[in-house]
Amino acid sequence: MDGATGQHGNSDLVDPFARAITYLRVSVTDRCDFRCVYCMAEDMTFLPKADILTLEELDRLCGAFVRMGVRKLRLTGGEPLVRRNVMSLVRSLGGHIRTGALDELTLTTNGSQLARYADELFDAGVRRINVSLDTLDPTLFTALTRWGKLDQVLAGLDAAKKAGLAVKINAVALKGANEGELDRLVAWTGEQGFDLVLIEVMPMGDIGGEARLDQYLPLSLVRARLAEKWTLDETDYRTGGPARYFTVRETGRRLGFITPLTHNFCESCNRVRLTCTGTLYMCLGQEDAADLRAPLRASADDGLLDQAILAAIARKPKGHDFIIDRRSSGPAVGRHMSVTGG
Repeated sequence: MDGATGQHGNSDLVDPFARAITYLRVSVTDRCDFRCVYCMAEDMTFLPKADILTLEELDRLCGAFVRMGVRKLRLTGGEPLVRRNVMSLVRSLGGHIRTGALDELTLTTNGSQLARYADELFDAGVRRINVSLDTLDPTLFTALTRWGKLDQVLAGLDAAKKAGLAVKINAVALKGANEGELDRLVAWTGEQGFDLVLIEVMPMGDIGGEARLDQYLPLSLVRARLAEKWTLDETDYRTGGPARYFTVRETGRRLGFITPLTHNFCESCNRVRLTCTGTLYMCLGQEDAADLRAPLRASADDGLLDQAILAAIARKPKGHDFIIDRRSSGPAVGRHMSVTGG
């Protein structure tokens, strides 16, 4: 899918900069069984259950976006697979794949529950997943995730492969933590048949203790280091997301870079994010948002909801304001990544 407009010209969702919004990321829960150091504080306070949309409400909201032109849905969290009965939502959304209304239903996960759910995900219509994995060192993995166990994630990845799911590994590049391991991740993903995407740390939410500037590792530097060992061939491959991809000639696998700080990717943004409370963020790096829960619950008919969605898309900004430097060491936006969805 083309990052700027998508392949489909019939979308009702066109923003003020003529970008067709064809990609919706949906956070189904703010809860997670990990506490990654760049994502959450260890003593997170989660939303009360009364504020969270039911799975049926999330299904209806996603259905409205699909009807209005969204062609790709990604379920995120927190950790989406810790939500009770989440597979009922996945199966229902998979119905849009079968009718041809949706091109892709996918998922971002920490991998902790994949051993349990991989087969069900494939049966529901999911063909591709993103798994967050920042290190292959068990001790460092537990340090970075605070609560995670590497062997559990590796077992989940094995289950995903056996189920037929294509896997992309997402790794956040962290200065002084995993920067010495990124070369190993390139080699390992090549051996496993996985693609790899490296991500710059994003200035979102108070994470307790760790300063963003201390975590920040520019991917321009990472790419230069990797190019000393690996041959990185440019490619025009796109998935609809912000990553810029290369092919690692030695492994044949793709290597992507998401660089919100060193390379602003906003000009081709075709996505919006829906939280588990029904709040729509038109930009990851801006605070402006639209409440879709109220119109959703105000009427069994979708008229008010459709109006609210269209009004929100009409406010989508041109780009974000992310910056990390000595003058602005606090988060650019106050909410945590787990609230908005990865």
